[in-house]
Amino acid sequence: MPDALIRSRVIISPDELIKVKKHLGVSSIKNEIDASIPAGFLAEIGDKIFDFTIDINQASHRQKEYSIGRITLIGDGVAEADGLSEAMMGEIVEIEDKTRGLVLNLSVKSAGIVILGDNSRIKPGDLVKTTGRLLSIPVGQEVLGRVIDPLGQPLDGKPEFLPQKFNPLEKIAPGVMARQSVSVPLQTGIKAIDGMIPIGRGQRELIIGDRQTGKTSIALSTIINQKNEGVFCVYVAIGQKRSNIAQFIAVLEKFGAMSHTVVVAASASNSPAMQYLAPYAGCAIGEYFLEKGQDALVIYDDLSKHSWAYRQISLLLRRPSGREAYPGDIFYAHSRLLERSCRLNQKSGGGSLTAMPVIETQAGDLSAYIPTNVISITDGQIYLESDLFNSGQKPAINVGNSVSRVGGAAQIKAIKQVAGRLRLDLAQYRELQAFAQFASDLDERTKKDLNRGAKLTELLKQDRDDPMPVERQVVSIWAGTNGILDDLDLGKIKNFENHLLAYVERHNPEIFEKIAKEKLLSPETIEKLSKIVRDAKQVYIQEENGD
Repeated sequence: MPDALIRSRVIISPDELIKVKKHLGVSSIKNEIDASIPAGFLAEIGDKIFDFTIDINQASHRQKEYSIGRITLIGDGVAEADGLSEAMMGEIVEIEDKTRGLVLNLSVKSAGIVILGDNSRIKPGDLVKTTGRLLSIPVGQEVLGRVIDPLGQPLDGKPEFLPQKFNPLEKIAPGVMARQSVSVPLQTGIKAIDGMIPIGRGQRELIIGDRQTGKTSIALSTIINQKNEGVFCVYVAIGQKRSNIAQFIAVLEKFGAMSHTVVVAASASNSPAMQYLAPYAGCAIGEYFLEKGQDALVIYDDLSKHSWAYRQISLLLRRPSGREAYPGDIFYAHSRLLERSCRLNQKSGGGSLTAMPVIETQAGDLSAYIPTNVISITDGQIYLESDLFNSGQKPAINVGNSVSRVGGAAQIKAIKQVAGRLRLDLAQYRELQAFAQFASDLDERTKKDLNRGAKLTELLKQDRDDPMPVERQVVSIWAGTNGILDDLDLGKIKNFENHLLAYVERHNPEIFEKIAKEKLLSPETIEKLSKIVRDAKQVYIQEENGD
């Protein structure tokens, strides 16, 4: 058996073969005819191929080196190949029919490959070769307003775009010295979140709760609210029904929010490999804006299904399983994704990448494996509760179990001034509510606190897809925390809020403008606000009484 096999279109002269043998550093060599080679030659040494063919059209030498192997096993979107001694983890490999695969397992004699595309034509014995490339996705302004898959292929039926740049799906997160603390708010337009569980640009805030509790609605409202805020949004749909993704896109288009949004979709009908790659693809798109010094938001909906996809791939690749059959590196799969979200300092460009991962719990169990993992990685969580949702509290946020570890640093001063008491009043209400069920006689102070809490809870209800600008939130919450609603009927709180905001807009719109511009409530503004809110209430009561 010769050390090297040379394939060429014509027989190479003995003198030239001696030069090739010396160049390759082998002791014996064999030359075979291969009519498919236009010019030059291919040299095979073991499972390595040295490509010295010449492109006749461009008259250029390729001179590539790659490793080859053969498929030994294939099934369920996963293949195993022997050879490929030079393959790297995460490298793209090409199989004979030009199907691409991703190397996710490496052992002494074989490599585990996840097939990216249709694997029905792949069979044992097919040739596999390394490419030396890592998986990347097209990024840039061109992808805004588009729906793409995790490999960057359009799914919206529109023409293919010509990207200016590609970003790798996997990337090391920015270091500690490149970051700065989170201090710029990312307004969601949801009163309960912006008031009590604020999110800052560069933060990682988890949305967690059972199915059908409004997790995606929070994500949707947040994207709509970024329309004129200069924040580019990436929505990553993992393992969802295509009809649900289509509905989501339809709502974004209705509110004109697709112009600043990219949707990366790996639906339930896609392979586990595509579902596994989807969040990394979304993050790579967001990083393009981060690197340009701009602000981006990535919503991963949801990482529970991402975990299931990764578990399926890992079990098919015969990796050892751990708790709940998840692979040992499931924590690392999420931590290396979410750690890429940050706020860079001015020296590093000053951009930010905010992450809002979504996790679906089973029967409200926050102590399950994946929920505890992601809670420990993120900077806080918004916990949605089924009981609250079913009782008509929407968004169904459990204030006691929800937290933002960035806190007031990510709020404008005006919100801090009015919402500081909001959380305290609601916490007292929750505590007294449980106590009041068993107490037959309540003192006046307790009744007052219960009444205030019930009115504030009603005030925080908000329709889906209806984000509220922060200056309107300030006026609305101020009315609640200053006792303006205390003597109104519970069923009239929503009507009064709409009346109040319309009244201020009509009679004193400069209050909204001043709050939006100064971002705080000066004593002068508070005095004006107090007068106009009380006037609005008086007018509302007169209208209700038919005066």
